[in-house]
Amino acid sequence: MGHTGFSQEELANLYQRQFRMVYQICLVLMKNVPDAEDAAQTVFRKAMERAEPFRDPEHEKAWLIVTARNECRNQLKHWWRTRRADSGALDSLTWEQPRDQEVWDQVAALPEHHRLVLYLHYYQGYTTGEIADMLGENSSTVRSRLAQARRKLKLKLEEEGYGKA
Repeated sequence: MGHTGFSQEELANLYQRQFRMVYQICLVLMKNVPDAEDAAQTVFRKAMERAEPFRDPEHEKAWLIVTARNECRNQLKHWWRTRRADSGALDSLTWEQPRDQEVWDQVAALPEHHRLVLYLHYYQGYTTGEIADMLGENSSTVRSRLAQARRKLKLKLEEEGYGKA
């Protein structure tokens, strides 16, 4: 194996700084805890194998997000992944507001490309332009996905009676 760009200490620091975000992205995409944990661990293994260090904190974060998305996509493509996600799997994901779990349940039901842009925009604070650059997508595609995701989410939440007194 070649020389890696990270010392053990740097890798431990990277893990501490970014594990929560990477794990949340994996959970958003995989929809169950064991698979999300496996995918997140693989992302950090790939970071460890990187030859060169990250240019800056934004580069580090963007690389981890894209690597997490790609890892989850690869895992989801495998033919044996036909089992349904268990509905209680997402309970261990903690959001900032107590009612976020209700919203999260509805987010989890959205298609992958909608879940990821919602997460990156609302939970990580990226603009649609930044998300587009990171994912190698067109800005207008990201904007329309975000708008579709919001629309679908709003309808779902209204059906569930969310937000009514």
